[in-house]
Amino acid sequence: MPILVPLLLLAVLAALWWQRRGSTLTRDCRWRLDRAAGAEVWRCAVCGAVTEGARSPRHCLRERG
Repeated sequence: MPILVPLLLLAVLAALWWQRRGSTLTRDCRWRLDRAAGAEVWRCAVCGAVTEGARSPRHCLRERG
């Protein structure tokens, strides 16, 4: 029984970390592949940020100002 408590705590912490990995503070960004601009150009439909890469970004790239 005493070994079960640390294992349960570790499992909860691992689940929280795994859930946090996929989320950011910029949930409003919606990345779309802009094929008209190039093969690997991503444009945010909400803030208008543009970037290049094989995958959509996980963070907001808009310029603060």
